[in-house]
Amino acid sequence: MVSPNHGSNNGLLLLMVAGPNFMQGTSQTKELGEHGTKLATPSVLFRGFRLVDFEWDTLAIMAWQLCISTSTVVSITRSWQSTSYNPSGPDVSHSSLFGCLFHGLICIFCIFLVACRYSSRPNMITLTGFTFLLISALLGYIYSPRLDTAPPRWVHLAHGLLLFLYQTFDAVDGKQARRTNSSSPLGELFDHGCDALACAFEALAFGSSMMCGRYTFIFWVIAAIPFYLATWEHFFTNTLILPILNGPTEGLMLIYVCHFFTFLTGAEWWAQGFRKSIPFLSWIPFVPEIPVFGVVIAFMILFAVIPTIASNIGNVQKVVAAKKGNMLSALAMLLPFNALLAGVGIWAYLSPSDITKNYPHLLVVGTGFAFGFLVGRMILAHLCDEPKGLKTGMCMSLVFLPFAIANALTAKLNEGVPLVDESLVLLLYCVYTVGLYLYFATSVIHEIKNALGIYCFRITRKEA
Repeated sequence: MVSPNHGSNNGLLLLMVAGPNFMQGTSQTKELGEHGTKLATPSVLFRGFRLVDFEWDTLAIMAWQLCISTSTVVSITRSWQSTSYNPSGPDVSHSSLFGCLFHGLICIFCIFLVACRYSSRPNMITLTGFTFLLISALLGYIYSPRLDTAPPRWVHLAHGLLLFLYQTFDAVDGKQARRTNSSSPLGELFDHGCDALACAFEALAFGSSMMCGRYTFIFWVIAAIPFYLATWEHFFTNTLILPILNGPTEGLMLIYVCHFFTFLTGAEWWAQGFRKSIPFLSWIPFVPEIPVFGVVIAFMILFAVIPTIASNIGNVQKVVAAKKGNMLSALAMLLPFNALLAGVGIWAYLSPSDITKNYPHLLVVGTGFAFGFLVGRMILAHLCDEPKGLKTGMCMSLVFLPFAIANALTAKLNEGVPLVDESLVLLLYCVYTVGLYLYFATSVIHEIKNALGIYCFRITRKEA
């Protein structure tokens, strides 16, 4: 074990804590308690290589070491600023801010790792991880309300660290539930419900780093389509099939790597022309003059969304054909989601105040909670083994859209002025979808809790 007093050995920190198994990629387990329960933590797969299997105690030690060694980072930053040329003198406030932020996040990581390790509350781990994304989206709103201006660079570092924390906690909650023998339908519903909402909040954080403004909604669509189709596939196949390179692991890893890269380059790098950002491609005649984030969107659609759609539909078709079912009935379950995308798209197109540009946070959050309701309703139908086919109750998330579209149409008849101010309409849209989702979530949690005799944030020991 590494002594906490040697926090300056940053270069060898990870290897010293993880030990030789880190380099070999082997699994680490430890006997815990009197009953010899083994605890194994989630692994990260990247390009077919098992990077590391951490255990809770190792993660806590690593976080503590990073917390102790933060003073070295601050000292290096201050030294660099004091030796760099600055006409107005060295500005230490940025290094102090960076050091405090880094130190605070690592302290939080360390505290939560230890707390979650001994609290044995899987749903609390899930909720804690989701809270990190709420903080990330809030930072993006504070420093870039329309997502078209560059926030301070430390915000991008915070985005990356908070997403890493979310991924860690999201991977751990299921293992903790199995370790404590507390797996339940409530845990599945709670976990996937938070993940569905996470698509919206991480899209806002990613839009802040990309400085893409109105196109942030497209990033949410790119995240929501594979998520919804994976849930739809699971409804029919009873199996969550993930490829070798998938969104929950490698996808999130690439996103927080982009956040860290933006911390070094600034958000302007993504917003400028593709030829300017990557000069060695400027000689290619067929490369269009589009922002770098436009290329990212194109690559995501071509290599992530389209293959996922084809795979999901193909897997469901095989199951339906094997059971001699009706594929049209299966596809009908996609109608509410398609209607949501179409309704919001029509509203954004007709909007006289350009809601995608001026109110991206309200639009993404409101639509994200409507999406969360659709996902939660489908998961509930799967847990209750409801008949396959269109669920009319899912259409409750679409009730507000006709009024919003009609209000936008009134602007065509009233010289560009809608009947009701669109900022108010968008705020009411958010209130409606958030209220609908919270009512659905709380009512279902209470029903499952009462039916199974369990608690949402407390483990009930089953009698032998």
